[in-house]
Amino acid sequence: MNHTPALTTLAFLAMLVTTPTRAEERIDRQTETAIPKVGNLYGLGVGVLPQTSGSKNLRTMVLPIIQASYADRFYINALKAGVWLVDSDDRRLRFGLAADARFGWEADEGERTKGMQDRDFSVDVGPSLRWQTDYGTLNAQWAFDAGSASKGQSAQVQFVRALIRGPHLRLNGLVGLTWNDRKMNNYYYGVSPAESTASRPAYSAGSGTQWQAGVNGAYPVGERGSLLFGLMATRLGDAQASSPITETRFQPLAYLGYGWTF
Repeated sequence: MNHTPALTTLAFLAMLVTTPTRAEERIDRQTETAIPKVGNLYGLGVGVLPQTSGSKNLRTMVLPIIQASYADRFYINALKAGVWLVDSDDRRLRFGLAADARFGWEADEGERTKGMQDRDFSVDVGPSLRWQTDYGTLNAQWAFDAGSASKGQSAQVQFVRALIRGPHLRLNGLVGLTWNDRKMNNYYYGVSPAESTASRPAYSAGSGTQWQAGVNGAYPVGERGSLLFGLMATRLGDAQASSPITETRFQPLAYLGYGWTF
């Protein structure tokens, strides 16, 4: 068994989890989010992601960029929105509900998915937890498919640490893993008997875990503008990688955008 991806992820995590900063150097952990927090911000971005599940080809999407909060309770950050319901006294530990966008794909755009049914866009909803420590921020979420595309469930654990928090550049590093149940994996990576061909056998995907590692950042431009960027690599689990529609186990995601702070 090849342990290189797992060892690489562990090494990256070890780099992130260094000694805690001294009291006088402590940073605002509120910035350790999908888009480093720079205030209420609105803009546009370009995202690059796999064309279909497991595809080696990429597609480009223009997406709105929103980073906003109200009363330190309701928030939107990138493709995630939520509300905090229960806090510890120092608000370092928070529990709430969150919703995440999950993109589908058009089957005819992929080399191995032509002739299959399209996979629909959906929204995952469920309880979420955030724990801000001296080492970084730990996020955890369980979610179910509220859009009824897959009718599946997933659970994610993610660790985010500030790498650079200068007066200009802000850069976060993150590692995480996501578990998808059988329904979730089978909807996006399975091949039904009606979709099978001589070169694409029927396939039923089971549950499994995928790993992620990446960085995201923000750089101020002018008085109110910010250049936003991010890069994420995902290593698919065995149930996903064994699908006949999967071309490569490693899936990239990148974005570049510009937002204005209000």
